[in-house]
Amino acid sequence: MPEGWRFIAQRALPEEILDWDVPLALSSNPRRDLSGPGSMTGTIEPEYARMIGPDGKPVLQEWGTKLYLEIDGHIRWGGVVTKTPYDGPKATIQCEGFSAYPQGIPFESHLVSGALIKPKDPYAGKDKNHDGYIDFVRPKKKVPPPPKPYGGPRIDVYDAFRKIWHHVQSRPYGDIGLKVDGHKLGELLGAKDGSDPWELAWWDNPDCGQALDLLTRTTPFDWIETHAWDGGGNTVSHRLQLGKPRLGRKRSDLRFADAENISAIAKPEGMGDDYANDVVVLGKGEGRKMKRAQVHRYDGRLRRVATVTDKTLSSAKALRLRGSRELAGRTQDLQIPAIQVIDHPNAPFGSWQLGDDIRVQVEVPWVGEVDVWHRIVGDEISADGTCVLTLKRSDSFVY
Repeated sequence: MPEGWRFIAQRALPEEILDWDVPLALSSNPRRDLSGPGSMTGTIEPEYARMIGPDGKPVLQEWGTKLYLEIDGHIRWGGVVTKTPYDGPKATIQCEGFSAYPQGIPFESHLVSGALIKPKDPYAGKDKNHDGYIDFVRPKKKVPPPPKPYGGPRIDVYDAFRKIWHHVQSRPYGDIGLKVDGHKLGELLGAKDGSDPWELAWWDNPDCGQALDLLTRTTPFDWIETHAWDGGGNTVSHRLQLGKPRLGRKRSDLRFADAENISAIAKPEGMGDDYANDVVVLGKGEGRKMKRAQVHRYDGRLRRVATVTDKTLSSAKALRLRGSRELAGRTQDLQIPAIQVIDHPNAPFGSWQLGDDIRVQVEVPWVGEVDVWHRIVGDEISADGTCVLTLKRSDSFVY
C-alpha cells in the first residue's frame, strides 16, 4: 500500500472506530459514481487475529461495518461492507457506498403530490324531485353547479427525495448517518390541476431505492456521496450533495492530453446499432389511451428510430424530456469511455469533481485527433499512482 494510504474500519451502529489500519489488499479500485453509490473490493490474507472487535464481533461484518480509504489525511472513499465470502485463510471484502443502502428497503408510509381533490357538494341530495331547484326553499332557488375538482398541495422533487431518505433512516437501526442537502430543486411533482398526481404508497409495496432512482431519472438531477473528517476528532460526516439541476462545471482550467497526463485511453465508442435520430416514448396507459411523445433530430443521416417504454411517465413534459435525453445519447459521434491519468500539473489529483466537463485531446487510429468535451461520471484511484476517469460526451446530457 502506498505511503499515506490506510483503510479505517468503523462500526456502523454506533459509529466507533474499530481499526485504524485494516490490512486490505485492493482487488478493485475504490470507485465513485455520479448519482450512484460506487464500490470497492479487497482481500485479507492470511487470517488476522485482530480482525475481531472489542465487542466480540468481526471487525469487517456484513452491513455492520463502515470502511473508509484515507489518503494523506483525507477520506477519499467511504462505504458499507456488504459481503465477506471466505475461502480458507482468505477473506474477500465487498463494499458499496452508503447510497446503496435504501435498495431493498420497503417504503412503509404514504406520500402524494398534486392529488386530485373533489370538494364536497353542499347541495348534493337537496333536489330530490330533480326540477333544478333546492327543495323546500321559498322563493325558489336554483341548485348551483357542484364545486370543481382541483389539484392539491405539491411537493418539490428534492423534498420528496429527502422524505424517502428520512423514512429509511428514521426506522429502528436504520440511521446510516447520511445528511441530505436542504435546498430545493424548484420543480414540483404531479400535475397542477390534479390530473396526474405523484404518489408513493405503502400498499403498493414500493422499494425506497427504486423510488429514489426513479426520481433521479424522471426529473434529472445529480447527486454525489461524500465523506470527510468532522473537526479534529474521530467523527466522520457523511453528505449527499444535490445538484441544481446538475453538479460540476466546465473546467477550462484543466487539461487532459496525450503524452502529457493521459497514460491510456479505453477503446473509443461509436453508437453502432444503438444509433437513432428519432425517439418514440410510450408512457402510462394502454391502447389508444397510452401517453406518447416523439422527438427527432435531423443530422444528415438516414432515419433510425428507437422506442422507449416507461409506464411511470404521463405528462407531455416528462415524456418529451425522457425522449430528449434518449436522443442526446444516441445521436452523438465518437466518445472516449474512459481515460487513465497521472498526477500532473495539468490536472492534479483532487482538482476535479464528479460531474465536471473536461476537454479530452487524444489521437485515435483511423480517426485522427479527437478533441471533445466529456463529462466525468466516475473515477477510480489506484495504488499505482494513476486514476481512471469514466466519461460520457458532454453533449449527451439534457437538463
